[in-house]
Formats: sequence, C-alpha cells, structure tokens
Amino acid sequence: MNWLRVISYIVLTLLIVPILVLLYEGFGPMRTASGYNAVVLRSIELTLLGSALAVLVSVVLYTPLAYYFARNESTLTQGVTDLPASIPHPIVGIALLILVSPVTPLGKFLVSIGFNLFDTLLGYVICLVIVSAPIYIKAMMPFFESMNRSAENYASGFGASQLRRFVSVVLPNSGRGILSASLISMSRGMSEYGSIAIIAYELLSRPFYGISPISVYIVTEYQSANLAAAVTTSAIMIAISFAIMMLFRLVQNPSLVRWAFRRS
Repeated sequence: MNWLRVISYIVLTLLIVPILVLLYEGFGPMRTASGYNAVVLRSIELTLLGSALAVLVSVVLYTPLAYYFARNESTLTQGVTDLPASIPHPIVGIALLILVSPVTPLGKFLVSIGFNLFDTLLGYVICLVIVSAPIYIKAMMPFFESMNRSAENYASGFGASQLRRFVSVVLPNSGRGILSASLISMSRGMSEYGSIAIIAYELLSRPFYGISPISVYIVTEYQSANLAAAVTTSAIMIAISFAIMMLFRLVQNPSLVRWAFRRS
C-alpha cells in the first residue's frame, strides 16, 4: 500500500469536505431565491469586473517588474513587494484611508480637487491591485526564469538593453504565462474582503450604485441572519472560482485540451 498516497488523500479531504458540504447545501436543502436575485447577480458582475480590471493593471504595470526580479537578484525589494500580500488585509484598507484623507498632504490635495476613493469602483480596483499584484508577480517570475534565454542573449550580443530585450524578445512569447498568472491573480482579487470592507463596502457611483462586492454581500447576509442566502451565494461563487481555476489548469497544460478534443 502506498501510504504517502493515503495520507495525501486524507489531508486533501480536510480541504475539500467543507466546500463540498457548502455546495450541497447551497444548491440543495438551503437553496433560496434571495441567494441569486438581481442584486446578487450585479454583485457578482461587479466582483468579476473589478477583479478583471485589477488584473489588467497588474499586467501592464507589474509584468516588467516580474521580469526584472527574474533576471536580477533583489532580496530586499522582493520582500517589500510581498508585503501587501502577507499583512492582514484590513491594514491595506486603513493605509489607503489615511493616504487619501486630509491628515496627509496628498490627501488634502486630492480632497481639494474632488478625488475620492471611498465607495467607488476606482477605490475597489486599487484595493484589489494592491493585494493581488504580489500574487501575479510571484506567478510570473518562475515563468520568466524557465524561459530559454538564447534569444535574449542573441539580442544582448547586438547591444540591446534589458528593456529592449523584454519588449522585443520576451514579451511576445509570454502570452501563456501572463494568462496563467492573470487567472491566479483574478481569483485572489475575487476573494478579497478585508481591504474593500473599509474602502469599497458599497459603491455609491453608477453603474453599480448601491452594490457591494460579493464577499461583502455574503458577510452582510450572514450578519443579517440570512444564512440561507449567504450559503446559496457562496455556492455560486465556489462554482465560478472552480471554473476559473480549471481554466488556469488548462492554460498551464494545453495537452489536456488536445486530449479532450481527441476523446470527443
């Protein structure tokens, strides 16, 4: 008997049993229409849109940083980059609260020009970028490190700078890695609660006026003693998250897609 396999499946069970129970209850005995009404669907739409926008920002701003870290050892800087993902996330919300409040010079200036992060889509996206960008960077670094560097070395031999090599050689061949890292980062953004409960508890601007991100909505329903709605909505979000993670696996292993087509 392979005891390592037995132990592995036992500890895996500890992870998935609570999720399976929630799926059973959410789509079964505890299913309620208030768990998938129009407000819930708008909340899911907001969560997916905000997470996708945060991923887009991360791809544009932090793909070059991930490449730089993959080619240049920088322990201190990488540690600083990991910080937003390693601290309790309400701290991120508090930090933004202080940063854009009148107690700081920047906050005074922003208030004077009418700039506002609180309960806006912009504030929501900024929170998600801060907490999910480190995940994106960590996912991209192994991809860059595993790339064949012969083309980079060839370009370097012709005097191309590191930036030129990144833009002309590396980036055009990084589509699969970017998509894979983006899906991980998006999943992390969808699960965020701590920072957005402070900065973007409920959006007060259109087109999502009066809508909360789905994590906030679920907690609010639970605190309002509407457990059935919280369970039903949670089950829906588990299904959506599972679909995203399966897409991530397919991106990581395209041979699975080819195998599926052959079987069909």
